[in-house]
Amino acid sequence: MTSIARRIAPLVAAAFTSSRTRDIRRWLAERRRRLRGEPHRVRYFHQVDDPYSYLASQVLRELIDRYDIEIQPHLVGPPSDAAAPERQRLEAFACRDAADIAPGYGLAFLAHDAVPDPEVVDLATRILCATVASGRFVAVAAEVGRALWSGSRSSLGDLARLEPAADPAATRAAVEAGTELRRRHGHYLGAMFHYGGEWYWGVDRLHHLERRLQTLGALRPDRGRGSIIRHPDFSDAPSIDPSARVTLEFFLSLRSPYTYIAMERVSALARRYPIDLVLRPVLPMVMRGLPVPSVKRIYITLDTKREADDAGVPFGRVCDPVGRPVERAFSLFGWARSQGRAAQFLLSFARAAFAEGVDTGENSGLQHVVERAGLAWIDAQAHLDRDGWQGELEENRAALLAMGLWGVPSFRVAGGNERDDFSTWGQDRLWRIEQEIRRRLAPPSPAR
Repeated sequence: MTSIARRIAPLVAAAFTSSRTRDIRRWLAERRRRLRGEPHRVRYFHQVDDPYSYLASQVLRELIDRYDIEIQPHLVGPPSDAAAPERQRLEAFACRDAADIAPGYGLAFLAHDAVPDPEVVDLATRILCATVASGRFVAVAAEVGRALWSGSRSSLGDLARLEPAADPAATRAAVEAGTELRRRHGHYLGAMFHYGGEWYWGVDRLHHLERRLQTLGALRPDRGRGSIIRHPDFSDAPSIDPSARVTLEFFLSLRSPYTYIAMERVSALARRYPIDLVLRPVLPMVMRGLPVPSVKRIYITLDTKREADDAGVPFGRVCDPVGRPVERAFSLFGWARSQGRAAQFLLSFARAAFAEGVDTGENSGLQHVVERAGLAWIDAQAHLDRDGWQGELEENRAALLAMGLWGVPSFRVAGGNERDDFSTWGQDRLWRIEQEIRRRLAPPSPAR
């Protein structure tokens, strides 16, 4: 970017992500709906071999029961290679993650290491294709998913007798049409809800959709407010084994908006529990040669804004730090750590880049970052732009890949009253991290 572009970009990003802009978009969408006399129509894009789609299918019936809406299902294929550059790791993690979070969400998912056999997936897809045409998708989708993910061919066969499967050609055409519709509306994943111009990813973003429907008065009168999916409540003070201590490794990137909105909450966890917090930065995906398509960047930016608002974190005035700004920051990371200010330095940098529109590639911007972190700029200059930091970030990247992960923010919990490590990915998994920390710190059960 030129210096002029870097000054203008934060203003454009702030306007694009602002709550006011979002409210205007929503008002216009509702105005169009009313003028056309249409119902509250939620499009749901279902990828049959996607674990998150199976979780989402389990809440469809309750969504219709709670809200005066019409759900219009579409079958879709997997994301493109550009949108899923680490496909094998993504598929393996999705299976593990869905099984891990399902109990906390009150849903069901059996642990699997891989997607089911393609022939079984094909049969499940043909059954669901027929139910889309017959209007029985919502009634049958979760049952089909349960048979598919439990590996029960006989259960799928029984369902096929009750819900005759569509022929292969019609099924392929339906999946291609759904995939193209998803692309035209601006997305790339399965388990996606689309309503009034906005996207909501599966059960993890369902509360945003519900909140919007409630604002529009679509909640049925006999239903209480709140959300279908609720995280466990950690408001109580836990009982802690005084001899236990946990290590929390935080894999982060300075170009990841999701990492930024997790930073303060991770620090709060480290203050609340006896935790040794280890910061393990990695280079941004783009700087590691992994593509991030524009449609993905747009969705991530808008989704981060909603999640940031919920977390009470300022976000939206973005000056992209990719490239030299990130490299310069990491040249100071080791020094900031030696001064005991590593977390404060990284947070100050991320806030400047994602909330304040500061050009962190300029000395003036970086000076602002350093001094707000409680460090002296005159001392920082002795370390600025030096090499030697790359090896540590490469070690962190290798450790991340060895965990079966590749993106950030990612986490690994070790120690306490457990031998095995626990790892996961995503700022929306911090509830699961806290749950795991509390479990590891709990006093041992008395011997019987």
